[in-house]
Amino acid sequence: MNWVKFVVLLALLLVPLIDCAKLIEVTPVSGNAEERRFPEWFKFGAATAAYQIEGGWNEDGRGASVWDTLTHDYPELVVNRDNGDVAADSYHRFREDIKALQEVGFNFYRFSISWARILPEGDLSSLKQAGIDYYNKLIDALIEAGIEPVVTMVHYDLPQYVQNLGGLASPLFVKYFKIYANTLFRNYGDRVKMWITHNEPFDFCVEGYGSGIDGPLVRASGVGEYLCGHYTLLSHAAAYHLYDQRYRKEQGGSIGITLSGRFFFPASNETVPSVIDRALQYQLGWFTHPLFSESGGYPPIMIEDIADHSLLEGRTMSRLPEMSERERKLIKGSADFLGYNYYSSRLVERDPREYDIGSPPSLDKDAGLIYSVKPSWKRAKSSWLYVVPEGLRGILNWFKEEYNNPLVFITENGFSDDGQLEDHDRVEYYRAHLEQLLGAILDDECSVMGFTAWSIIDNFEWLRGYSEKFGLYHVNYSSPTRERTPKLSSKFIHEVIQSRQVPSNVISRG
Repeated sequence: MNWVKFVVLLALLLVPLIDCAKLIEVTPVSGNAEERRFPEWFKFGAATAAYQIEGGWNEDGRGASVWDTLTHDYPELVVNRDNGDVAADSYHRFREDIKALQEVGFNFYRFSISWARILPEGDLSSLKQAGIDYYNKLIDALIEAGIEPVVTMVHYDLPQYVQNLGGLASPLFVKYFKIYANTLFRNYGDRVKMWITHNEPFDFCVEGYGSGIDGPLVRASGVGEYLCGHYTLLSHAAAYHLYDQRYRKEQGGSIGITLSGRFFFPASNETVPSVIDRALQYQLGWFTHPLFSESGGYPPIMIEDIADHSLLEGRTMSRLPEMSERERKLIKGSADFLGYNYYSSRLVERDPREYDIGSPPSLDKDAGLIYSVKPSWKRAKSSWLYVVPEGLRGILNWFKEEYNNPLVFITENGFSDDGQLEDHDRVEYYRAHLEQLLGAILDDECSVMGFTAWSIIDNFEWLRGYSEKFGLYHVNYSSPTRERTPKLSSKFIHEVIQSRQVPSNVISRG
């Protein structure tokens, strides 16, 4: 199908993020640098997450989330024993965040809702009107400011009550999530037209339910992460079909899921293309294959590998849950767009060692890969974040080739440092990544609808606390009023949005 017609067709589901009337004007390729602009329908936004910025952790009936439990019961796990009890205090200062969004000129704001703030015990028996009211005020204020709300339902902060019932490793989670999603659609769907069910299931499943190094600290390596992934997909599909059946016709919105993952480059001349694909399937295909492939279900390579490894371990069933035909059909196609968070890439090669049944199973062992980085890649403050902008274009092309060019929404991209206002490294990171993104759209004809900066303000960065900063605005965490101050990067992004071009020169603060 012609790319422009393809995007126009999908755009009918995605109003108002995409202005359908302007889509037909797109020129996919341009040789003139002055004409290399982001299309008029392409939108820019910034993101945050509830636990990372809101604070107000025990106000107005809010219940505990798994991150309240982690930071309060195991404070030694977080740098400087930081927590999100107050954070940027956006529960009381959200209008300051909106002011920052306006100053940069963003079209939309991706934020998450705290499930524990509106349904602390998971279902309607614990509904807190104060929580419902808070998000109504936030959504109304955004719309009044001309900024579209894009809502993530769960961004790591599962209610502790739901976790006590098994959390994402339990089939019960699907029922609770459907109740929660219905509550959101019913209360906010008249104004919210872009929904994201889950954020980064690879990360919260592997680190939260596998290795157990992250919230909710479940250590069930090799089993827990696959159960978590299974019920993440089923709960996402349940919310999608609920919206289809009850709300889509009236509310006219769209639903997707946000995935995370790196692109992979060969570690040596001996690294064959199948190794690159193997790495991508284990990190992204785990979720994209069930949702976007023509056949549905888990990637065949994962099904085969994990079944073989489980048999070697003496198990009577695979550690990867079997997806029934009904589940496969329920999940397949249950997304209007693919949200994707890109930060970094890696080199990859096959691990030559035989599978070791003497050590605990894990997704990494099942994948059988060795990852590395190029010495020339610059590193951010975060130990995991190496600057590889060409990886963004690579992964967008993989989505295009693997899944027939699905509509992709870049839902996070950002750079960490110490919080300096003259954040030249962040400016260069964004410049390089936006150039690669523009090439993917104009030259490669990848279907990408928008770009989201992480983050509008400095926030609580999970186990790293406040030691790593991603914001376009500095937050004074030593002050009770948490003043927000614009950084150089906010000026840079403002220029990109206004000109719809990527400046080639380095701007100076003025």
